[in-house]
Amino acid sequence: MAWACRLGLLLALLLPVVSASTPGTVVRLNKAALSYVSEIGKAPLQRALQVTVPHFLDWSGGVLQPTRIRILNVHVPRLHLKFIAGFGVRLLAAANFTFKVFRAAEPLELTLPVELLADTRVTQSSIRTPVVSISTCSSFSGHANEFDGSNSTSHALLVLLQKHIKAVLSNKLCLSISNLVQGVNVHLGTLIGLNPVGPESQIRYSMVSVPTVTSDYISLEVNAVLFLLGKPIILPTDATPFVLPRHVGTEGSMATVGLSQHLFDSALLLLQKSGALNLDITGQLRSDDNLLNTSALGRLIPEVARQFPEPMPVVLKVRLGTTPVAMLHTNNATLRLQPFVEVLAAASNSAFQSLFSLDVVVNLSLQLSVSKVKLQGTTSVLGDVQLTVASSNVGFIDVSVGLRPLENPLLGGACLEPGE
Repeated sequence: MAWACRLGLLLALLLPVVSASTPGTVVRLNKAALSYVSEIGKAPLQRALQVTVPHFLDWSGGVLQPTRIRILNVHVPRLHLKFIAGFGVRLLAAANFTFKVFRAAEPLELTLPVELLADTRVTQSSIRTPVVSISTCSSFSGHANEFDGSNSTSHALLVLLQKHIKAVLSNKLCLSISNLVQGVNVHLGTLIGLNPVGPESQIRYSMVSVPTVTSDYISLEVNAVLFLLGKPIILPTDATPFVLPRHVGTEGSMATVGLSQHLFDSALLLLQKSGALNLDITGQLRSDDNLLNTSALGRLIPEVARQFPEPMPVVLKVRLGTTPVAMLHTNNATLRLQPFVEVLAAASNSAFQSLFSLDVVVNLSLQLSVSKVKLQGTTSVLGDVQLTVASSNVGFIDVSVGLRPLENPLLGGACLEPGE
């Protein structure tokens, strides 16, 4: 139906990824999420490990000669992340470094395998965002070899070069990982504050408590406060705590998101107060399948036919004065909408004349799904639509026989622009 197009705005409010005592959303990141991050994180980790190596001071010729060393390539064939219950995330990585040593006699290329281990703690900042920090970090270097395997360099020089490079990496690699984590914290910090939802509405996210970490997942309790014209949407707080069951969600899924009834109610109230669910429906007069005209109405309401002997377009002004009611059930949800519909017809002088108005009650089934990291919903009408005449300028209207010329456009699937 036409209101389904507005539900995209509602659903966008509930997630964009993340008052503060009761969570309205629980976001649970599972092992599959760590596997995904492990795969896409190899490239940024490789870039972060491209550190600068100071000159090597070579005494082998009896004269002190500074020798330049540069990292040619860093390849990370393995990156593994795992949850540490009650703490955070452990990082295990294997990296292969290729160095070029610019010796006066002949340049030398060396390869060096390195193992990295870092434990990161996930906590909550003073501004209620998740914060990741390095708790412990260490690197373990293997044996350096010449790139071509020729072993032409003297053993003594190779030992000195290896000692120099390992000392540099021991100091710099963990610092590079720490800087990489700080970049993550900068991104996490953008989750707070007011984020625009519509022209006059915003949403603010904050964490309710320190994240819960188990061996299987990390759980973030998030509160979302909606604002309209700078004022928060406040509903009575439900005393029942919102808790996501431990074993819930599709096996192998990267994330499980729980949305509370309170969050749905707040979002619906925001949409109703902002007028986002209001719309004007206008039919095309010359369309063969258009029933939204005075001729179609005149066959059901004689006074309309008398006042409009020639077909004229009809406009439905739909206004939602009552907040929609959402009920969440297993595997689906229902919405109850009670719009006020004014029916107008174009007069000969291009002005619009009010014919009658209706109080409407409609129940919708809402099926939720996820597509491209966005929550979306499809609706269908449940049962009969209840129509009651609120006022009439065209005499008696028998709604018991139905008003199909109005019901079809009202319940159709066309996306229409919101009314003023």
